[in-house]
Amino acid sequence: MESALKPFRVLAYIVGVMLLVLVTCIVLRYGFGIEEPSKIVSPIHGFLYMLYLVATMNLGMKARWTWPYIVGVMLAGTVPLLSFVFERKVTRRVESELATAAAAA
Repeated sequence: MESALKPFRVLAYIVGVMLLVLVTCIVLRYGFGIEEPSKIVSPIHGFLYMLYLVATMNLGMKARWTWPYIVGVMLAGTVPLLSFVFERKVTRRVESELATAAAAA
């Protein structure tokens, strides 16, 4: 579970930043008619979001989360700034579970 946490954390931050960049590009595209940045950023964000989904699924399976929780964490990558909030929440949860498992062993 610990090995799956780091990729999740890294991708949560990257996806969060890229989503903010994408929102800025969308404002430029539809607000100011500047289309080029969104044509570049959109596919990059889409690819990184897919990696985020894989990392979330990997962590969720190793941590034995419920399906609604896994889907909720996955959807956090679609709302600006929410991936940062969920990254902290998930990290605390996993670290707590790891500490509990270590104390029990």
